[in-house]
Amino acid sequence: MSFPTVAFLGIGLMGRPMAARLAAGGVPVRAWNRTGAKVQALAVHGALPCVSLAEAVSGAAVVISMLEAGPAVQASIDAASPALAPGALWIDMSSTRHDEALAFHARLAAQGARFLDAPVSGGVPGAEAGTLAIMAGGSLADFDEAAPLFAILGSARLVGPAGSGQVAKLCNQLIVGATINIVAEALLLAQAAGADPAAVVEAIRGGFAGSRVLEVHGQRMLERNFVPGGQVKSQLKDLRNVLAAAGEVGLALPLATAATRSYESIALELGRADHAAALLALERINPGQRLGTGEDTLP
Repeated sequence: MSFPTVAFLGIGLMGRPMAARLAAGGVPVRAWNRTGAKVQALAVHGALPCVSLAEAVSGAAVVISMLEAGPAVQASIDAASPALAPGALWIDMSSTRHDEALAFHARLAAQGARFLDAPVSGGVPGAEAGTLAIMAGGSLADFDEAAPLFAILGSARLVGPAGSGQVAKLCNQLIVGATINIVAEALLLAQAAGADPAAVVEAIRGGFAGSRVLEVHGQRMLERNFVPGGQVKSQLKDLRNVLAAAGEVGLALPLATAATRSYESIALELGRADHAAALLALERINPGQRLGTGEDTLP
């Protein structure tokens, strides 16, 4: 199969394995990152390292951005615009606010380019394995054009017009962020009340409380392993974006607010830790209570 030339912007925790999979899958990838060393490491997978953003996007039919947050995406769009090919498709796979995604769409449409917001879920393991859940907002025609690229990265679904992908991602992150906090509470309660928390996880795994969050993040908590898949700072950014979207439509979300405050309490000290570190926030408000006896493994 013949693939279009793709400019991949952002070779971070998630972007590196995503760009590597595309290049290894036969996609002509031009890779750019503010830190040049990260780009050079992709050459072994067949990607072309680019020194400048303009070099990466010039003549590329598709641009994929996987950046930290909305302001970084906006800055990249502004910087890339003079070199962007007419009719190019910009796919933003970062996690941004809903209103930011709408602004990116309008900005690109004004110069004759197209836009999909297509954030992902699945963390670094999903990016490495090509099993990401991809939630896309935009036109059906643009989604169909991007589908062969998405298939290399995971499973994609069009969920509505521009901006809808970010809404779906916010829903995902609300469920994940709140559930991680509930799992932490359940495991700490199990231990404090005299049960074996690991055995409790096994006992409830097949019931309605069973979930991927319980299996993955519950195990992380039991092992006190807080080396990131997903980071506290990223989860906090997403939950703040959830509250911003709720504010736009006049919704009060008390559990989202509580989960946000949990992550805020540890973000300055543990922003780079895995978001399972919600356990540490819970332990801090329960002096003398600690899950297990192992040492913390932190980034």
